[in-house]
Amino acid sequence: MAQDSVDFSSHYQFWMQKLSVWEHASTLETQQDTCLHLPRFQEFLRQMYEVLKELNSSTIIERFPTIGQLLAKTCWNPFILAFDESQKILIWCLCCLINKEPQNSEESKLNSWTRGLLSQILSAFRFDTKEVDLFIQSLGYTPEDYCPGLLKNMVLSLVSELRENHLNGFNTQRRMVPEKIRFLSRICIPLVTLPDIEPLVEALLTYHGHETQEVLWPEFFDAVNEAFLLKKISLPTSAVVCLWLRHLPSLEKATLHLFEKLISSERNFLRRIEYFLKDSLLPEAACHPAIFRIVDEMFRYVLLETDGAPEVLAAIQVFTQCFVEALEKKNKQLKFTLKTYFPYASPSLVMVLLQHPKEIPQELWLQTLKHISEMLREIVEDQTHRSYGGPFECWFLFIHFGGWADIAAEQLVMSETESSEALLWLLAFSYSPRDGSLQRAQTMVELKAALIHLKKLFRSPTLSAKDLQAVAAESPDRDPRPALCQQLSRRLLLNFLLWAPGGHAIAWEVITLEETSGSGGGEISPAQSSCFSLLLLLALFLDHNNSQVKMS
Repeated sequence: MAQDSVDFSSHYQFWMQKLSVWEHASTLETQQDTCLHLPRFQEFLRQMYEVLKELNSSTIIERFPTIGQLLAKTCWNPFILAFDESQKILIWCLCCLINKEPQNSEESKLNSWTRGLLSQILSAFRFDTKEVDLFIQSLGYTPEDYCPGLLKNMVLSLVSELRENHLNGFNTQRRMVPEKIRFLSRICIPLVTLPDIEPLVEALLTYHGHETQEVLWPEFFDAVNEAFLLKKISLPTSAVVCLWLRHLPSLEKATLHLFEKLISSERNFLRRIEYFLKDSLLPEAACHPAIFRIVDEMFRYVLLETDGAPEVLAAIQVFTQCFVEALEKKNKQLKFTLKTYFPYASPSLVMVLLQHPKEIPQELWLQTLKHISEMLREIVEDQTHRSYGGPFECWFLFIHFGGWADIAAEQLVMSETESSEALLWLLAFSYSPRDGSLQRAQTMVELKAALIHLKKLFRSPTLSAKDLQAVAAESPDRDPRPALCQQLSRRLLLNFLLWAPGGHAIAWEVITLEETSGSGGGEISPAQSSCFSLLLLLALFLDHNNSQVKMS
């Protein structure tokens, strides 16, 4: 309350002067200034209400002698009354001035004056003559229905004029001049949240004239985008796409708004991420290459800033999945070449990655993975393919389709294949794209040793938790393995536990073994501790979802 009072008092004189300027001038510049300040003025009204509701009417007049002038000027400004929730908040403020039990003539006069202002706000038009009433009734309307009907007809007329303007092309005799369209977009700025105005907003967004420069006001785009992001307005996807194509700041703000929702959400399961993405309309709008490229570039920036955070990787993968689904629904035959979406990638590689594993028979998964690995390796390690970018560009493309890395880890553990070298390279590259050939080769040697060990255990008739510790834990007679090798070994181990017979029971046995070691005073290495944590999560997951653990 104290802070609201301070903010309100400090801004009071500024807005009093603004209202006086707006009241005595009706130029285009004044109207533009009014529209630009509407969101801030609404926040001022909200602060005013928070202060007034704690005071009685006498105290209000005593502390703010000119508040009557301020409220009266506000009530007579149609831009303010039409903007968002300003009219509602203004009514709340006026109600604070009414004394339920006036003690003297001054308080009675204040009540009467306040009720007059409330009446002014609540009745858009006054019908004081019988002639007006008769005219309205002859049109088939009651006085209460006339204004909404008139507004609806005005909106439909303007929408029709805009559409005809688009169809007439260069027929200048029947065209709406650009200045009128620009003025119309400015008038709509405070009105964009009104449901009756939505058809006009949509028509303005989808209007395409023959002007060389944008005719709509930038503030109109800002207002519409803000209303859309806050769910105060409902627009078809085509109108939203036009908004983002015509006004880049709106697209950037929509993408940042999505990032904020993903970050602020406490528990982001894949389905929740998918819900946020589809609700944003960004994957569907990204069917247009220009929008896809900008959103994808913003994902790239966030990925670099977070040093490849798993949450960002998951969001990119789900975004790509939603984008591909929208692309398939929208275009049975692509309107744009894949090069327009992924300009730095090999088209043949993109074509293979676009195939979802579900769309390919399982017996062909190994062949497809080997093909992906060979193409990526050739581009990454062969200096003659620089037109497709360096290792990072290839990795950034591959992580869009992260499902293939999951399939590679599964196939390494489950299948007796001669293609293990290709799959090992693919898995090592997906975890550390910046490694050189020699460093990646060493990682593959370490990973292959762990894989051989796991496959022996897979064929073993008896299996215990102690057998698995050698895969994830450090060996005392050699140097510690690099963090990357530990990471990849645990990835293979978790796949092993998902698919090996009795994997669920073994996971619980490992946890029991950890508890026993801890109570006995035995020391556990960092690698063991990390492994046990992963196994605990896996065991809990298997325990509660045993019937649902299937690889997609």
